[in-house]
Amino acid sequence: MSHTAQHEESHGAGEVKKVTIILSVLTIIELILGFWMMDIHNVGMRLAIKGSIVILMMAKAFYIVAYFMHLKHELKNLIMTIVVPLGLFIWFIIAFLYDGNSFRNLRNTYDPYFKERATIKVEKKEEGHGEAAHEAVADTTAHASDTAAVENKH
Repeated sequence: MSHTAQHEESHGAGEVKKVTIILSVLTIIELILGFWMMDIHNVGMRLAIKGSIVILMMAKAFYIVAYFMHLKHELKNLIMTIVVPLGLFIWFIIAFLYDGNSFRNLRNTYDPYFKERATIKVEKKEEGHGEAAHEAVADTTAHASDTAAVENKH
C-alpha cells in the first residue's frame, strides 16, 4: 500500500469515528430533552424543547448525508438535486397538514348541521340479543300477518 493510500484510509477512519461520536452525542441530548419534556406542563417550554429536538435531528441528518452518503465532497449541483426536492417534499407535507386542519376547523364553524362523529354519543343497544328478541320479532310479524288477513276478508 502506498503512503498516500494509508494516509487517506487512516484519515477516513478517523473522520468516521468523529462523526459517529457526534451522532451519538446528539442522540443522547435528544433523549435527555425528550424525557425532560415529559414532566414540563408549560406549553411554550414544551414547544421550545420540541423545536430544539427538531434542530438536533436536522443536524444529525446533515452528518449522515454528508459523511455516510459521501455528499460532503460532491459538486454543489449534485447536492442541490437532492436537497431541493427534499425541501419541497417537506413543504408539501406541512402544507397538506395545515390545509387539512384548516378544513376541519372551517367545516365545524360554517356547517351548523355538521357534528364530528367523535363527539356523537352512541346509545347502548338494549339487552336481549338471544331468543327473546327473536320471539318478539316473530310475534310482531305474526300479528301483522293476522291483521292483513282480517283486512282482506272485509
